[in-house]
Amino acid sequence: MAAGLALTAAGRAKRTLVMETDPRAPIAAAYDQPPSFKPRQLTANLWSMLLDRQESLEEYLSFVVARPLLRAVFASSLYQYFVHAAPAVRELMMMGKVYHEIERRPPAEPRWDLIVVDLPASGQALGMIAMPFAARETFGDNLVGREAAEVGRFFRDRAKCAMVIVTSVDQLAITESLEIHRKLAALELTTAAVIFNRLSRATFDASDVTRMFEREAGLGFREEFKALAQADLHRRVRERRALGILQRSISAPVIQLGEYRGCSGTALASSLAGQLAGIN
Repeated sequence: MAAGLALTAAGRAKRTLVMETDPRAPIAAAYDQPPSFKPRQLTANLWSMLLDRQESLEEYLSFVVARPLLRAVFASSLYQYFVHAAPAVRELMMMGKVYHEIERRPPAEPRWDLIVVDLPASGQALGMIAMPFAARETFGDNLVGREAAEVGRFFRDRAKCAMVIVTSVDQLAITESLEIHRKLAALELTTAAVIFNRLSRATFDASDVTRMFEREAGLGFREEFKALAQADLHRRVRERRALGILQRSISAPVIQLGEYRGCSGTALASSLAGQLAGIN
């Protein structure tokens, strides 16, 4: 979905960066590109970058520590202990990297029109998003606290940052989506949109199934076909219920996308981008 959103923007001639948090960098791999801590072009108007905790921390230190001292800092046993003992600070710098790519990109480098950050599953994603706010409370007005406050303000700026929840018909996914929305609101972050993914593409209803079996009495595998049709109808009932729950609970646009079975990689991203391109 992150690749589909990024491709949609790239197709509108927007200079787009997709940031991956999965160390395997599956989006870059789909374009036969290795993971990279620096922007690597995938296709026209689209670049990718791996968002890494230690790499982000070291890049941030390069902004605040004199360059001649950096090598000594990175080589010190104290620094190595800190890196492994303080994952919260590393996650803060990881989120700070998103902020830096927008707000502090060097003037000599072209700016991005859009950055899409592909965060992990809901629990870990919420922990990462909440980190700047927790760090501001923990570190107060020192260097790390001030940096955390800047990142937090960036996340809350609706003109610059949007939170998009991706879900499906599964009950667990719906429950997690509502929890994400609630926790984002508690952080004063707005859910800009919900993407309801993998909707059934069937165009028949129960009356169509009844008529088919009345007309085709000698149809082979009759009971098997009937079971498949009823299963799909049951799924669509669940989809309508889930969609109703989302629309009643979250005051944000709910974007409905169909399912592409047997499709993956760049083909799937392009198909999703095609659907998204037709949505205003």
